[in-house]
Amino acid sequence: MKIHNKIVPYQEALAAQEVISDKVHRTPIVSSTYLGKLTHTNLYLKLELFQKTGSFKPRGVLNKLHHLDSEYRKKGVISISAGNHAQALAWVAAQLDIPSTIVMPSGSLRSKIEATQGYGGEVILTEDNLLETCLKIQKERDLTLIHPFDDPEIIAGQGTIGIEIIEDLPDVDVVMVGIGGGGLISGIAMTLKEQKPKVRVIGIEPEGASAMSQSLQRGEPVHLERVDTIADGLSAPFAGQLTLAHVQAYVDDVVIVSDQEIVEAMKLILERCKVTAEPAAASTLAALLSGKVSISHGAKVLCVLSGGNIDQKSLKSLL
Repeated sequence: MKIHNKIVPYQEALAAQEVISDKVHRTPIVSSTYLGKLTHTNLYLKLELFQKTGSFKPRGVLNKLHHLDSEYRKKGVISISAGNHAQALAWVAAQLDIPSTIVMPSGSLRSKIEATQGYGGEVILTEDNLLETCLKIQKERDLTLIHPFDDPEIIAGQGTIGIEIIEDLPDVDVVMVGIGGGGLISGIAMTLKEQKPKVRVIGIEPEGASAMSQSLQRGEPVHLERVDTIADGLSAPFAGQLTLAHVQAYVDDVVIVSDQEIVEAMKLILERCKVTAEPAAASTLAALLSGKVSISHGAKVLCVLSGGNIDQKSLKSLL
């Protein structure tokens, strides 16, 4: 795939949709009257927590591995992840009979570790730098690195969500998307803006992992020395070159929410919408509830609920 000025072309997302459409769920968009009244909006939720493996991640991985040469498939793939990308890579790789290895933080949720192993992935836990550990193993085993977010084919795959949003909710005014490394918002923002330039795209980061916000301020990718947030799905310690370029080009604003604001949003989603959103997913509603985003009264707003992978122990401790 060619990258023009670091931006993935819209046509690549359309191509990705053809590749993955029969392998993933077309997740529903639902409305919430109660949450809409609470936020003075016409509120909708894109339920990616109903996606295969419990998050949006298989979209990008399916597209990436589809383009992987047979020689590299035989040798196997490797990546880094706090959990959702790990599960997606293990699941997709197993479907294609590709060996997969995922380097995960030692403090990852036990449920995400076990799910990754259950899908067929080899999990290596480390307290050291994830990327450095991953690259060392990659070299030793001659594996192909599947970057969790800073990759054009990953971004194109995530962009299929934006295509679905416009098809199912063509008059949407504002779309709220969480930011970890930025792969999800890069794909969604690109496909939304290419179809409907006037739609506003708002990114959300947690206080303890604001790599993209800091990268925007610096004008270059920033690597955080420390990450501290309950939203493990948004805990990437750095922004990518590609994802920063997409956010600069297509995202209207990035706001930061606290862990407590995320928890309050999780409670409301569970109580009023009857679905369990993990902290990363609930960040989008948290930004609305906090009043940190200026939105016209009655605007049609969509929050992307990116995943629902949270175990009972963590859920009980938070709620």
